[in-house]
Amino acid sequence: MAAPDELFCWEGDWGLPSVSTDCLVVLVRVRSLKAPVQLRRPICSPWRSPGGSLPALRTNQNETLSRPSDIIIHLRKQKFNADFDLSAKEGADSLAFISLLEEKLMPALIYTFWVEPKNFVEVTRRWYAEHMMFPLNFFLPGRMQSRQLEKLRLLRGDEHLEAGEELEKELYRDAAECMNLLSQRLGSHKFFFGDSPSSLDAYVFGHLAPILKCKLPNGKLQQHLKSLDNLSDFCSNILLLYFPRDSREPSAQKAPAAPEAGDFDNVPNKRRKQFLSALFALGAMLSYALLTGMVSIQHGHQEALEEPPDPEHIGAHEEEGDG
Repeated sequence: MAAPDELFCWEGDWGLPSVSTDCLVVLVRVRSLKAPVQLRRPICSPWRSPGGSLPALRTNQNETLSRPSDIIIHLRKQKFNADFDLSAKEGADSLAFISLLEEKLMPALIYTFWVEPKNFVEVTRRWYAEHMMFPLNFFLPGRMQSRQLEKLRLLRGDEHLEAGEELEKELYRDAAECMNLLSQRLGSHKFFFGDSPSSLDAYVFGHLAPILKCKLPNGKLQQHLKSLDNLSDFCSNILLLYFPRDSREPSAQKAPAAPEAGDFDNVPNKRRKQFLSALFALGAMLSYALLTGMVSIQHGHQEALEEPPDPEHIGAHEEEGDG
């Protein structure tokens, strides 16, 4: 019997199985379809994934897929198709709403978590800095923010786009319109089409759940989402159905484990192991930095840090050339 595919995702928080929109989309697909995919322990180190980014699906043919759209297509080829029973009109509606999410909601999602000053400093940057390993936690969140700003400019078609009050109003207005349309389409139904989640349900959950569940200093977008009871209930329902353990666990800072009494009896050995572990981790991170282009070496001198690959790949399902 062939080995199952393996799925690598960003770690969860805020009562969600992952903090990544793309990871949430894929996780809903896998769980709702009961696909034979082995869920690896969630990680916060992109260099530990097969392709250097997250999410990552390593197939039993040793192929690595990262974009949600590619992973969903792979699942369909394995006869796990959530959209099999959709009519032609429902299929067209699904594609239209997914495009609407990309055009109207995704820019506001990027702005909310990566551009809005209070949210970025107090939530996004702090979360990644606390969960990433030293020394990447010092500079990678800032690099990720720069990459997200570039994505926002690309989505808006303005390479000179700058953050500000006017931009925020425009993005949040578009996002509110998108949410209103989604709310009208969902109505009083449990899912958007039929009695089980389709691809649209997975994409909607992946985009809305972080807004709903994360405690944000600037929660304007969150307030509007919470005013739409059916969309809020939709997200909560998906969590209870497919991620009951995560939905019951509030975000909390884990307390460090107390050392066992025997640890102090072998302090030299313990320190030696810690030192060797640190060297191994540093070597792995440097190798990752060199391979992905974050650091280059030329003529014996270390060059400036280049742009790292974005672990999130937010919204990549519609952009062929985007990670």
